[in-house]
Amino acid sequence: MKQISERRLRLGSEENRRYFSIKLESGDLLLNEKIDRENLCSFSSSCLLAVELIIERPLELFRLAVEILDINDNSPYFVNADRVVKMAELAAPGLRFPLESAVDPDVGTNAVRSYQISQSQYFSLNVKQLKDGKLFPELVLENALDREEIREHHLILIAVDGGQPSKTGTTKITVQVLDNNDNPPIFDQSVYKTSLMENMPLYTFLIKLNATDSDEGSNSEIEYSFEDHTSSRVRELFRLDSFTGEIWVQREIDFEESSFYEIYIRAKDKGVPVMEGHCVIQVEIEDSNDNAPEVVITSLEKSIPENTPIGTVVGIFNVNDRDSGKNGEVQMKLPLGLPFKFKSVENHYSLITDYILDREVTSHYTIYLVAVDLGSPPMFTELTIVLNISDVNDNSPQFSHPSFNAYLHENNVPGVLLYTLDATDVDEGENAILKFCISETFISGSPLSSFIYINEYTGNVYAQRSFDYEETQLLDIPVCVEDGGSPKHRSNATLYIFILDQNDNHPIILYPLLIKDTAEHQKVPHPVSAGCLITKVAAVDPDSGYNALLTYTILDATDLSFIRINSHTGEIKTVRPLTETDENTHTIMVMVKDNGEPALSSTATLIMHFEEPIIDETLESQDYQTTNNDQSDLTLYLIISLAAISVVSLVTFVVLTIKCLRTESSQCMCSYVSDTELNNIPCQLPPSVQLNADGTLRYMEVQTSSRASTYKTWQSPALDRTDFTFLRPLDFPQLKDILNDPDEPFTRSYEYTEEYQVKTFLK
Repeated sequence: MKQISERRLRLGSEENRRYFSIKLESGDLLLNEKIDRENLCSFSSSCLLAVELIIERPLELFRLAVEILDINDNSPYFVNADRVVKMAELAAPGLRFPLESAVDPDVGTNAVRSYQISQSQYFSLNVKQLKDGKLFPELVLENALDREEIREHHLILIAVDGGQPSKTGTTKITVQVLDNNDNPPIFDQSVYKTSLMENMPLYTFLIKLNATDSDEGSNSEIEYSFEDHTSSRVRELFRLDSFTGEIWVQREIDFEESSFYEIYIRAKDKGVPVMEGHCVIQVEIEDSNDNAPEVVITSLEKSIPENTPIGTVVGIFNVNDRDSGKNGEVQMKLPLGLPFKFKSVENHYSLITDYILDREVTSHYTIYLVAVDLGSPPMFTELTIVLNISDVNDNSPQFSHPSFNAYLHENNVPGVLLYTLDATDVDEGENAILKFCISETFISGSPLSSFIYINEYTGNVYAQRSFDYEETQLLDIPVCVEDGGSPKHRSNATLYIFILDQNDNHPIILYPLLIKDTAEHQKVPHPVSAGCLITKVAAVDPDSGYNALLTYTILDATDLSFIRINSHTGEIKTVRPLTETDENTHTIMVMVKDNGEPALSSTATLIMHFEEPIIDETLESQDYQTTNNDQSDLTLYLIISLAAISVVSLVTFVVLTIKCLRTESSQCMCSYVSDTELNNIPCQLPPSVQLNADGTLRYMEVQTSSRASTYKTWQSPALDRTDFTFLRPLDFPQLKDILNDPDEPFTRSYEYTEEYQVKTFLK
């Protein structure tokens, strides 16, 4: 019972709701008012009242036939309370006179079941049963009449129904006995049968009656007329020619009004007394297909969700055709290509879904329904309904692209608009309301939301901070979009934010080490020939591209004619040999400028000292001490192994002696590295600077991987051997600050990268 209430059980038609109601708590069908069967079904033998029950979720139709049973609540009655029958005195026994039939609104056993007549020696009653089962009483003359004895006979006709208890109705019959004219008109047939197609044109001929009178003169002249008990409707539909006996149609005949008519005709002569003859005409009305089907919408959904299961009822229709037979059989049809079909039971049609619906393909259907009968030619009725398909959240929002690229110049103002994300959802309403979001992650330990902000309604992405290209070149932001449906659907994409470089960094001079933009005590061994590389200025720019492309120039020098600088490599070479007249100390001011807009530059002042080679006695003393230690060790081995240790000691002594002699004959020279040697130089060495023990430049490497340019300044082999023993790494904190990891090459992603390698050996 709870399910009945939740599914909203209700009656389908207004007529049903007039007579019945439903008690939802129990499902009982209740009677609203008294039902009069005679008003509802007239004289029909069966009275069924169709009750339509509709329940929702899902929509279903149930049919219930309520049979209205007749009770004997009506008495038979005669239309005319009195009837006069005129009969000739010489009428022969056995003559029959038709009498008026009684009317009883009840049916079946409660209708008129018999007739009775009051007792008389002259008359009796005969009852005939017509084709439709109706009883037709006739007055029968039993004995000859004598007008001089009895001029009028008074009889009572009684109609009795079959109810329990039975009810009766009566009418008075007066029989007048007439003198002379002793032959009544006689019809060819007492009962005429004919048929007529409905909707025949007016004044269509129906039948011609023929009655004869064996008398002569005025006693044989016959006049035709309707019997007194002929219904007024028959008199309206048919016209009788009183002289010829022809009957014509004078009104439109409708089969749906009545399929059968009885016309009671009287023929009387003009004699004295007047004699009458009687007959009945039974007219069968044939049906023609003159009524279009009627379609009544019992129930109809205005909107259904797109995920409605196949077989769901969306509409219930009742069809009816007032015609009969094939003319009254109706079929409902749908246009082809629709995801619906009809399911029928008798004259009820249910419109049900036949395929899966998709609102994104079709948001509504305009359905043209056709109800057509099986007559010839067929008649049809068209009905148009509109069925909306409501949305369900069955689609995820979609970004216009799987990834987006945004470009931002570094040093931006916080809050600047970076990009506007674009996404769509083919659903509608709440299901298509989109909210943008970012998937929270961390960048260098900071939450992503500290870098950017996204407006969840517009998809606008804003910068939360000012970006530095030298710190961050690319941000890959996982973005998402979510609809407002239930359950919610989400899609993801990636927003790549490229930070564009600006020329906001001055070139940084890595070598030589500057103190207040000045590098002092740059020592160059003497003599110096033309073209000799005396030093190199090495600089980098944290910017990228043209902003990091450096150009080296000499702003000022002690003698500009003595030196020149390579504008691309920063190498400073002599133009001519150093002469006795030249000063031993030269000051060179070098400017390193990038190619950005506007260009930025840095300057360095180099103080170069040209000196004669000096042999360091301290070094020789240390060398000698080392040799003595080695000899002491050899003595220990000699104790352990006699002859073998002696040989090893001798060889060791010879080698040490040759090494000392080579050190004393060292000279300075400048040379270029051949292409073969150049190719053998490693290309991925990190920048390094090394000094002699006295602080002068011993060794420096700067590698340029993009240009593969490598330069070396070599000393004599002897000097190289001696000095190599005492190399120590350069403590260069500025370089460590620039490089995040001093053990790795200076490399930054997404920027113009340069690595330098320069080898310089000076004393």
